Amino acid sequence: MEERRKHQRATVDEVAYIAGDGSSMRCRVVSLSNQGAAIEVPDRTFVRPRFRLMLEKDRIIRDCRVVWSSENRIGVEFLD
Repeated sequence: MEERRKHQRATVDEVAYIAGDGSSMRCRVVSLSNQGAAIEVPDRTFVRPRFRLMLEKDRIIRDCRVVWSSENRIGVEFLD
């Protein structure tokens, strides 16, 4: 499979939270770069195309846009 990422991602295992529409969902970030992330979610049907992501470790809130999804994983890009 051809690598399509523009930026290298580091493999991580970080607890995070997806927030939007007045609710939040616990998730796990499995890879991370300055421009995006791959995230494992309990149920991707509840993930909106745009949402906010907060890693439990650093508490930085990032605006995100879903760019791909597969089973219980989604790939997001961080918006400026």
